[in-house]
Amino acid sequence: MSKQKARKKYYFSVEGETEELYFKWLQDQINQCPNASCYVSFDCRVEPDPIKRVKKMNIVGKIEIWHIYDYESNGLEHKKRFFDTLDKMKKAEQMGKQVKYMLGYSNLTFDLWMMLHKTDYYSSKTYSTSYLKDINKAYDENFQSMDEYKEKDNFNRCLSKISLNDVIQAINRAKHIEQMNLQNGYTKQVYKKFAYYAENPSLDIWLVIKKILEDCQLIKR
Repeated sequence: MSKQKARKKYYFSVEGETEELYFKWLQDQINQCPNASCYVSFDCRVEPDPIKRVKKMNIVGKIEIWHIYDYESNGLEHKKRFFDTLDKMKKAEQMGKQVKYMLGYSNLTFDLWMMLHKTDYYSSKTYSTSYLKDINKAYDENFQSMDEYKEKDNFNRCLSKISLNDVIQAINRAKHIEQMNLQNGYTKQVYKKFAYYAENPSLDIWLVIKKILEDCQLIKR
C-alpha cells in the first residue's frame, strides 16, 4: 500500500482576483504532481486589509500569513498606501491570534512575477500598464488593455501556458534580480520589520513559492 501523502496548509491575503487565481492554479499543479511529497491547501482570500483578514479567521495555534502586495511606484500616494498596509500587517500580529505576517511584494506589480515564468525580465518600468506589451509577447496574446488581460478566462488561459517547471524558472530569475540589485548597490528599505527594494524590478513573492516547493520536495532547500 502506498503511503498517504501529508497535507500542508498555507495562508495568504491578496489584492485581487489574478493573484487568487494564480495560487489556486499553483495548488492544483502541486496536488496533481506525482513527484510532490505532500499535498497543499491554500487558504487564499482577496482582502487588501490584513486586519480585516485576521478578524475573519478562526485561528488555532500559530500561523503565518503572506500578504501578496504591489509596490506600484515611489509616488506619494502609492507609498502612503504601501506603508498603511505594512502598518496594518503589524497591527494584525498584535490582535492576540498568534499570527505572523509576511510580505510578498512585487515592484511594480504582480505582473512582473508572471513575466518571470516566461523570460528573463530585468527592465525597469514606470507604469503598471507598461507590462501589457511584454505580457502579450511572452504569452502569445493580443490583449488591448491590462483589464482585458486580467479578465478571469483570459488570465486562466495564460496560466494554462505555464507549468511547475516555469515556476521554478521564475524563482531562479527572481533570485537573479535580487543579486543584480545587490550588485547595483541598492539598499533594502525596512519599515515595521518588513524589507523591500524601492527600485524596480524587485520582488520577494518568490520566497513563499520557493518555501512551498521545498516543503513538497519539488526543489532542494
